[in-house]
Amino acid sequence: MNRQNNSGAPSLLDEQMMSFLYGMQRIRLAEERIGELVASREVRTPCHLSIGQEAIPVGVCAALNEDDSLWGGHRSHGHYLAKGGDLNAMMAEIFGKATGCARGRGGSMHLVAPAQGIFGTVPLVAATIPLAVGAALSGKLRGTAQVAVAFFGDGATDEGHFHESLNLAALYRLPVVFVCENNLYSTHLTLKERRVKDNIAESAALHGLAGMALDGNDVTAVYRAAHQAVQRARSGEGPTLLECRTYRWRGHVGPAADLGVGADRRRELDEWQRRDPIAQCRALLGAGGVPFDVLDGVTAKAREEIEAAVTFALQSPAPDESELLQHVYAARRGC
Repeated sequence: MNRQNNSGAPSLLDEQMMSFLYGMQRIRLAEERIGELVASREVRTPCHLSIGQEAIPVGVCAALNEDDSLWGGHRSHGHYLAKGGDLNAMMAEIFGKATGCARGRGGSMHLVAPAQGIFGTVPLVAATIPLAVGAALSGKLRGTAQVAVAFFGDGATDEGHFHESLNLAALYRLPVVFVCENNLYSTHLTLKERRVKDNIAESAALHGLAGMALDGNDVTAVYRAAHQAVQRARSGEGPTLLECRTYRWRGHVGPAADLGVGADRRRELDEWQRRDPIAQCRALLGAGGVPFDVLDGVTAKAREEIEAAVTFALQSPAPDESELLQHVYAARRGC
């Protein structure tokens, strides 16, 4: 068993660190492959990649139970996979196939896996933050120990939904964790072009809930902060806002790096790539004595799984035309 450290979070043993590495590597390689498929036009759905941000979904979801709910947005491949979503079903969904998690109706931005607590990601900015609050309120009214987690980018903090949700959650001490993946860009606008102050984490104190800013590229820091926040929520102490500082290596949408966006993008990307969350995790494990061939085996295993998922998607059938109007109109019931 893991020992407890002074923060109250479990000490991280090699086995759990290896699971973190595998989870991050799996997300990274899956999204790199998706990027290739988009570039070759084999995939036509718009895909928003989270390459460079993998530590956040892996670290947060490691602190959750299967029946805790997760609410994501347009950049949620990592959330889906980290929470236990089926890789084959995600890849098939991105190809628009009938075996996809939404039977090919949703594409990259509408991922769903109810058995794993993923009730649908939504591309509208900030739209799922209040849904997470609603899920938390439901759990509290039903007397369960379930926690809801909302993942969103820094752009969502400019929306009214964000502030209204924090206020309501704090007022009723709801079991919800707000995870801001602050990658410093909203579409093509930098944080400093949209805000007078770089102070997202301070929104927590203003609304009366716990909050902190942390290194979103350090999977151990993310896990420990999430573990503490989840325990607070589960024990009735109310919500927490985690501002996880990170950077997306690709552009807003698609596989390109968008190096022409803003004056500082190329310099920033070089700096953040030196803080690669996967490389940091590998270095920690290597320094702890894990052989490099074992670490390389993690990459090979993830790559093999991803190629199998692509093959599954390519060989899967397209939805039948008879399904076209399903879930579009309400079924007529008796008078």
